[in-house]
Parts: sequence; structure tokens; C-alpha cells
Amino acid sequence: MPVRVWLMLLILAGFTHPWLPDSRWLLVHLFTLGAVTNSILVWSQTLAERFLGYHLPETARRPQLARIYTLNAGIVLTIVGMLGSVWPVTLAGAVVVGAMVAWHAIGLLMLIRRAQLHRAAQGEGRAEHAQSVWFFVASAALLPVGAGFGAALAYGFADPAQAGFLFTHQAMNILGFLGLAAAGVLTVLFPRLLGETDPSARRRPIALAVLLSGIGVLTGGALSDLPDLAAAGVLIYLTGWLVVALPLLKVAVRRPPTGYAAASITAALLWLIGSLIALAVVLIDGPMEADRATLMTVPFLAGFAAQLLFGVMSHLLPTMMSDNPAVRAAGVNRMNRWWLWRVLVINVGLVIWLFPLASWIKVGVSALVMLAFILFLPIMISSAKAAMGVRRAMREGSGQAAPEGAAPVEPAPPAPQNRGQQVIAAMASLALVIAVGSALGGGAGGPVEDAAAGVAPTGQTTTVQVDAANMRFTPDSVTVPVGNRLVINVTNKDTMVHDMVLASGQSTGRLGPDQRATLEVAVVGKSIEGWCSIIGHRQQGMVFHVRTTGGGADANSPGQMAMGPGMAGMSGAATGPAPDVDLMRKPPASFEARDPRLAPAPTGTVHKYTFDITEVPGDFAPGVQQIMWTYNGRPMGPTLRGKLGDTFEVTLVNHGTMGHSIDFHAGMVSPDEPMRTINPGESLVYTFTANHTGVWLYHCATAPMAVHIAAGMFGAVIIDPPDLAPVSAEYVMIQSEAYLGPQGGQPDADKVIADKPDLVMFNGYANQYVYRPLHAKVGDRIRIWVVDAGPNESLAFHVVGSQFDTVYKEGAYLLRPDNPLHGGSQVLDLGVAQGGFVEMQFTAPGTYTFLDHRMVAGDRGAMGKIVVS
Repeated sequence: MPVRVWLMLLILAGFTHPWLPDSRWLLVHLFTLGAVTNSILVWSQTLAERFLGYHLPETARRPQLARIYTLNAGIVLTIVGMLGSVWPVTLAGAVVVGAMVAWHAIGLLMLIRRAQLHRAAQGEGRAEHAQSVWFFVASAALLPVGAGFGAALAYGFADPAQAGFLFTHQAMNILGFLGLAAAGVLTVLFPRLLGETDPSARRRPIALAVLLSGIGVLTGGALSDLPDLAAAGVLIYLTGWLVVALPLLKVAVRRPPTGYAAASITAALLWLIGSLIALAVVLIDGPMEADRATLMTVPFLAGFAAQLLFGVMSHLLPTMMSDNPAVRAAGVNRMNRWWLWRVLVINVGLVIWLFPLASWIKVGVSALVMLAFILFLPIMISSAKAAMGVRRAMREGSGQAAPEGAAPVEPAPPAPQNRGQQVIAAMASLALVIAVGSALGGGAGGPVEDAAAGVAPTGQTTTVQVDAANMRFTPDSVTVPVGNRLVINVTNKDTMVHDMVLASGQSTGRLGPDQRATLEVAVVGKSIEGWCSIIGHRQQGMVFHVRTTGGGADANSPGQMAMGPGMAGMSGAATGPAPDVDLMRKPPASFEARDPRLAPAPTGTVHKYTFDITEVPGDFAPGVQQIMWTYNGRPMGPTLRGKLGDTFEVTLVNHGTMGHSIDFHAGMVSPDEPMRTINPGESLVYTFTANHTGVWLYHCATAPMAVHIAAGMFGAVIIDPPDLAPVSAEYVMIQSEAYLGPQGGQPDADKVIADKPDLVMFNGYANQYVYRPLHAKVGDRIRIWVVDAGPNESLAFHVVGSQFDTVYKEGAYLLRPDNPLHGGSQVLDLGVAQGGFVEMQFTAPGTYTFLDHRMVAGDRGAMGKIVVS
């Protein structure tokens, strides 16, 4: 009953939170202190008795009831004290809560002793799941410590101690009290829920020890202001959970969930693992600050805790009503109503919420996710009524059912067509709230939220000088009193172009070296994130934080996560895939493929070229248009060719909007001057001599290099070996990848860093030689020069139906036609930036496919044909 009451209060607070002070804090504590704490105390007692094989007599229930009632009185005192900022009341509530949970821990220890004595008297050994009860004991022992740190925070310790206390408070309460109890329950319940035996019984003592060690190290690092040590504690704790969860997830893979309980618990485990990894990254990436301690609050509580709570309750409530299979089946079937819709809305909605979207979109998505959670209550009531109806019908003799004590019968899974309807309904619901939110407050490209909403101006101004250099803003944050006006003077002290944009909509525009600009926010009401908008710079760490003080809990709400190195994708900055990728779609009749034929090396020993850098729209595949960054107007620059000792002089001119550069692997030069980044309107002359033969890559060397290469800034230089034999025809194939943003947009830097290409191509266009094939005749000797430009994927070049009698890789022959062993080759394998060539002769007419034999790359567009007549 207390759990239902706290859930109802949570729902009421959720609908009224815009008008409540400290609403975010209130929602969190109504859920954690109210619903979660009551659930853990009630269910850990019930399950401990089952796991130990010993049930307390009814006379022992009165102290338990007194404990629950006193606990809830303490929770009310704590919340009232916090809302009224009356610390003695808060302290009294925290003491009561801590004392009741400590009493619960002592009660569990006494229960273990009683069970041991009882089973010994009966001549029985230790119960099968007795070890799981120690998780409950450790869980209950940690909450009083967490409550003490919570009371200290409410008192208002100085800033240096606040961050450590906050991390410790969360470690004890979320990772300790909640996490350990969850681990103890799931090791027994989850496999049974999926119809298998417990796969992790032997690992329980090890897991508990590792989990406790992780909490201890995390707490030590937090209180010592050592974020790296705290991160190590998180990783140790994660290791403990992997010991618990991996066997369970393997069970889920073998037996995919077919109902709400199993699906919700599986999702909770995945959110926990992901949140722990993200928390470790947050700690490694930044200082020990109070606002960073709350970055994972939503993933931990909504993604893990709430889904775990509702999933466990969805299983336990109907199954503990009766041992009769018909009664249980009726309750479980009702619990699974629209289960897939609820699970999808909650999890996809939470992922969407992590993206930096417009505030109205976040409001809509949050409301829909809350609705999916709230539906648990009416469904739970409906489940209880259905089970009681079956039991009543059996009692009255009007129904046929299996006898009491029979083996449980699980309900049948929902019909396949029902699941399809639920998936469509879930996606449609989310799309609708996003569309409505976009219409009300602008899309993802607009301001994230009004930084001054409901805030009275103070008439004062906070001014900060910020320098942009080396992929960083210095300083990278400013603290502003709520209500102040903010002025940010930005100076670009780098050699390349940068800018700064704020989530509230302000932007400096592009700034060249030594240029300045000023950003102004009229009234600051809450935290704002800023970043450099040039593709890839944000992912490199160019992020700026506006933090607030003096405005209550909401003022520094961590609505957006900053992205430092290694955190790509977590902020939701990815622009997403282009919607029209269809590799079966033919290009228009007017399409002209890139000419792959390679001309002989020009005469003379000095070769001069001009490379014009442009940023222009173009297609990577039929109907897939992107802004490409190019040398001379097309992705993949000109192929240069020469002989050993030749000199190449390349004039590079930047006609783009940002800094670019070039790096010729064919030359041996000091990188400082010729490979430097030049800004728009600038030029340089790059001179190198071919000291070695081979097939060499060139590419843009401006950070982030992977993004510049993926956008089209690459090409090849071929320096012929002196003994190069004549052939009928020569072709060049340079493989690269495309990481697509929206139609007509820029490449997706987050996908580049995550190594998730949409297309893999030869010569800058997917499958172009499938539709515009190469041609040869029977008996022709063909040479194909191959380079892997990357930026990420390796290459296994293969021609279907043919074999290579000549293979040249990285400056040396691996195989020649006069090989006395008559050996042949099937694949030229190249890592990123490697090159070589192969030769073959066709002995019969037909259509021969060439491709990257890493099949996933071939299927993404790295394929072509040679028609032999």
C-alpha cells in the first residue's frame, strides 16, 4: 500500500511540477525515498524468507509494520524539511529513515540466523538461494550512510565538499541501496521469469564483494576529490554488475522476453550498464563538480530504477496472489497488456530525451514516457481484479481450473500482429509528440530552451573573456547568478576558423585568427551549453558551459551533457542518416561515373598542380545529397602520377568556409609548414620529391582529420616502380566511407567517431561502376591500382571469377606472373592509408564483379563490374 501511495504522489507532482518549487528534486525523492525504499523493504523481506526457505510466524509481522509506518513518517519529514528549507526537520527525517533501514538490515541478519537454526533442526542444508539474502543485508546497511550525506548536503556544506558529498550520497543510495538489492533479486528472479535455471549462483559472493569494493573506491575518490579514482570505483562496480548481468542477458538472448516484466528488466540492465560507462567517462573527462554528479540521474533513475521496479512488481504481484496456475495466468496476462508499446515508448523516449532538442519536444516526450510508466497502476489494478475474478469463479464452482498447488502455467505471448500494432503505435506516438513540440517551440536546430523563463532580471552583468584555441575554449565555463545579464567576449587565438554558438540561440558567426565577437544573453535563468559548430570541433572538446548560482535546484539542471573527447554520440549531437539511401536505386540516365582510367605518367621531372578547396553540394549515391569538402570540386581529388625522383609542386587554395590542409604521404617533408591548416582565402605551395615508389594516399590533415576525409578530401599519388610491365589498361580505385547527415547537410561527425558508415564507395560514389561498368576483352591484361582512404574501414579487394597473378603492396611485389610455383592471389588486403595494385587476365567473356570482400562494405556500395567481351 505505501508504494501505491507514493506512486500516486509522484504522478500528482509530475503533473503539477511547473508550479512547484524545487520540483525536480521533489520528483526524484518522491520516487527514490518513497516508492523505491518502500518497495525494497517490503520485497526484500518477502523474498529473503523465500530464498532462505523459512517464513517468520505471524506474531513477528507487527514490528515489520511498525518499521514501515515509521519509515514513511521519516520520509515525509525529510521531504517537508527540504521543501521548507528547515534543516532540523530534514535531519530528523533522515535519522528516522536511516534508523528504520538499519533496523531492517538487523532484522535480515536475525532472519538468516533463525533460518539456519530451523533448517539445521530439520536436518536440512543451506537453502539454494540463501546467498542472495546477503545482497539485501549489504543494501540496507548502506542507505543510512547515504541518508547521512544527504542530510549534510541539505545543511549546505561549502562547495569544495559538496561535490564529494553528492557523489557519495548517490553512490550509497543508488548504486548501494538500490543496486545491491536489485542484484540480489535478479540473480534468482530473472532466469525463472524467462523459464531457465539460475545461471549465476556460484558467482554471487564474488559479485557482492566486487560491487562493495567499487562503491568503496568510488566513495574514497569522491571524498578525496580524485575523479580518476572515483572513475576506477565506477568501473569496479560495473565489473561486479557484469558478473551478475551477463549470464542473465545471455538467458534473455536465448529466450527473448515475451512480456512486460522480462522486457522491462532487460532494458533496466542495459540502461544500468550504459549509465555506469557514461558516469566513468564523465568522471575521467572532467573535474569533481556538483553539477557533474547529477549528469546520470535520469538514465539511472528512469532508465534503470523505474523500469526495474515496475518490471519486478509486474512479475511478483500476480505470481504471489496464488499458486493456482489459472489465477496466476489471468493476472499475468492483464499485466502484459500493451507491454511492447510501454517498453518501446519508455526506452526510445528516454534516448530521445538525452538529445539537445527544443524544450517543448522534451516536455512532450517526458509526458509520454511518464504516461507509459503511469499505465502500470491501472493495469496492476486490472490484473488484481482479473485474478480475483478467476478465484471467485472457482470458489463458486462456475469455472474449471487446475487444482491448487499445481505447477504454474505462464500466459501465452501476445499474438504477432498485436506486437506489430504496438510497435507502430509506439513510433507514431513518439513522432506525434516530437512534431507537436517542434511546432510549438522549434526543432532541434533552434534554441534548446528559454534561458530567462520566469526569471526576474537583477540589473547586474557578468562578463567573461573566452579564448578559442587548440580545440578548446579557455576558460570552458562561467558561473552566473540567476537573473544576471551575461556578456561573453570570444577571441579566436587559433590558426584556424572557429565560432561559438549557445543552446539559447546566440552565435558569434565564423571567426578567423585573432578575430573577436561578443555574445549577449539578456537574462540568465538556467544552465546553457555552448560549442563550436564547425563539423567535428564539438566532438573534439570545444564545449563551453554557462552555470548558474542562486536559482534553486532547477537553475543548474543538467539538461544537456557536454561532449568531451571520447563521448561522441552521448549528447545527441548526431545529425542522423540521410533518409533516402537506396542502393538498389539506379542513377539517372545523365549520370557520369568518375573516369577510373589511369593515364601514363606525364613526361618531365617537375609536375605542377593547383588544388582548389571547395565545400559544395553533391551526391554520394542516387538521391543522397550532402555538402562535400573537395579538392577541385569532387570527392576524391585528382590522381597524380610520376616516376622515382620526380618533383611535385601543388598550390593549395582554400575557397571554403573553414580551415583545411593537405598531407601527401608520397613526400618526405617536415609537416610544420606545408601541412599547416590554411583559412578561407589563403593558399600555400606544397613541394615534395618522390623518393620511393608506391601507391600513396593524400588527405586533409586538419582536425578532426577523419571527418575531413569522410567529407571527400582525399586522393592518390602513384609513383611507378622502374620495372612496371605494359598492360592493356590501368584503372584506379580509391575506397572511402560516407557518414551521412540530413539531406543536403554536412557529414555526421558523431557517426565518423563511432565508426558507423552509411556508405562505402570506390572513387567517391556508391556502386557507380555497377551501373557504369568497366570494359575489357578476353586476353586483356588489366592492372587496377587500389588505395584505402578510410578514414576507418579496411579493404579486401577481390574480383569475382578471376585471380591475380601479380600483386604489389606497399612498395613491394608479393606475386609476379613468372612465379615458378604458379601461385595466384584472390584478395589484395589493405589497411587504412595503404595502397597497391593487382593484375589479371580474363580467359572467358562475362560480367565480373569487383568488390570489397568485407561483405558488409560491399553491400554498402563498394562494388562494381567489369564487362569482358
